Amino acid sequence: MSSEGKKLFNIIILGVSFMFIFTAFQSCGNIAQTVITNLNNTDFHGSGYTSMSIIYGVLSASNLISPSLVAVVGPQFSMVVSGVFYSLYIAVFIQPATWAFYTASVLIGIAAAVLWTAQGNCLTENSDENTIGRNSGIFWALLQCSLIFGNLYIYFAWQGKTHISESDRRTVFIALTVISLVGTVLFFLIRKQEDTKAPGDDDSTNEILGESSSARNKMMRAVAAFKKSITLSFTKEMLLLSVTTAYTGLVLTFFSGVYGTCIGAVNRFGSEEKSLIGLSGIFIGVGEILGGGMFGLLSKKSRSGRNPVVMLGIFVHFIAFYLIFFNMPNDAPIAPMEGTDQVAYMIPSKEVAMLCSFLLGLGDSCFNTQLLSILGFLYSEDSAPAFAIFKFVQSICAAVAYFYSNYFLLQWQLLIMVLVGFFGTITFFTVEWGAAAALAARGSDYSSI
Repeated sequence: MSSEGKKLFNIIILGVSFMFIFTAFQSCGNIAQTVITNLNNTDFHGSGYTSMSIIYGVLSASNLISPSLVAVVGPQFSMVVSGVFYSLYIAVFIQPATWAFYTASVLIGIAAAVLWTAQGNCLTENSDENTIGRNSGIFWALLQCSLIFGNLYIYFAWQGKTHISESDRRTVFIALTVISLVGTVLFFLIRKQEDTKAPGDDDSTNEILGESSSARNKMMRAVAAFKKSITLSFTKEMLLLSVTTAYTGLVLTFFSGVYGTCIGAVNRFGSEEKSLIGLSGIFIGVGEILGGGMFGLLSKKSRSGRNPVVMLGIFVHFIAFYLIFFNMPNDAPIAPMEGTDQVAYMIPSKEVAMLCSFLLGLGDSCFNTQLLSILGFLYSEDSAPAFAIFKFVQSICAAVAYFYSNYFLLQWQLLIMVLVGFFGTITFFTVEWGAAAALAARGSDYSSI
């Protein structure tokens, strides 16, 4: 297999591995609160919302050290170990215990930071300036297939269930644990790239992410990776991209938690209101997959760079926010268990709600694929620290959004996303224009998205 073929193979394996792990993890997350509600009459006294707060808090803090961990053990082994911890978190539900649930929440927060840092490093190692756009799109499309499979499972398997028996719970979570472990094992199929550098050549990447077995050298690489993360955090490009990244964190919280809650709270949707949450997730996944696949496959045909894709993303999201504002009652995010009978500016429409789900997914893929692409291009030699900063900012903003979502009416949540999205688009454009100038200075074609 040629070098280029090997790199593409690695990207596909990377995407498929993440697809399996997050099919299991997202399915677990979607039914966890239902399962916990059924367990609260037993010795188990955990809370899904508390668990989510722990995960995001630990994830944010762990991004400060994840580049050092990846530097010491390498990206492949980092992803394998992280995948094991994801599987352990899911396995806790087979025989739940409060202490194990919260301990696993802490561990998966650390594992998530390491996993996504190593993913960015692996994506960059197997790409160059001409293939980073294509590879980002392929990875994103494969990853988001997890939304389809997980939500299909919820839509059909849990439809009409009001009580989850112990046998049902064990069967489901054993299956999800196995699915997660399959994704973890697939990481072993990723092939290492041959080092073509002549002995003695200086290489800042190898200095940070090298393969030396010396304990001293490993410690030096870990310290160097941590210092590089701090240095990169204050560069002009990273500060500008942090505004865009912050927007993706707010949107992540909205479509993964708030919007489904809004749909489930609208009593005018009738008996379908709960099952529509799973269907909404499917439409979000379709939008994510379509966007990732389209921007990956068509990236070589575009000569105008990343900006048009980001412009499409913000345009699609603004349409979605406008329709949601008209379609969803203003108190839907904070409605009581009984739901809300209020009406917005139109009679709530299931079709409009599903269209908005699709648009949210499509717009999100526009932003995330282009952020992965530009980070891989700008920081090809410092990919682990760069992607750690990306995940740090995104997770902090997602945690903040989870907090205020319990208190803010829908109109204020939409307004926050509109403002941050507008400025995030402007800052992304600024960085991309700088990247285009750098390509022109090197005499390269501005043809990769």
